[in-house]
Amino acid sequence: MQHTVVERELELKLILSPERSIPVPARLVYRSDDPYAVHVVFHINSEFPVHWTFARDLLVEGVFRPCGHGDVRVWPTKSAGRSVVLMALSSPDGDALLEAPTPQVSAWLERTLRVVPPGAEGGQLGIDDALDQLLAR
Repeated sequence: MQHTVVERELELKLILSPERSIPVPARLVYRSDDPYAVHVVFHINSEFPVHWTFARDLLVEGVFRPCGHGDVRVWPTKSAGRSVVLMALSSPDGDALLEAPTPQVSAWLERTLRVVPPGAEGGQLGIDDALDQLLAR
């Protein structure tokens, strides 16, 4: 089975305070062989990029309304008159609040939803075929 990868490079803002933020180059990655997840790779000033993985549904919903709890929370808002999506990420290493432009995130999500429509994720994993083979024995 051929798998599809949908990527998008974009610049996020790491919010340090209400008055201060710094740009963070990032890459959004969606793989049809991991259909429930989105991957975000942050290119910060370190030897290795920082990787985060969370549910695609969380990001889809977060474009429209606040959602998530725990390590990943996502919500829409306005910043300087522009529509943005905020992502609050928490880990044992620290917390980060990132701002992403809604139009770019939404366009990328639409591409992922065309590759694997909502509700079709399970079919990408081949679970039904594996069960059929197992039960046929």
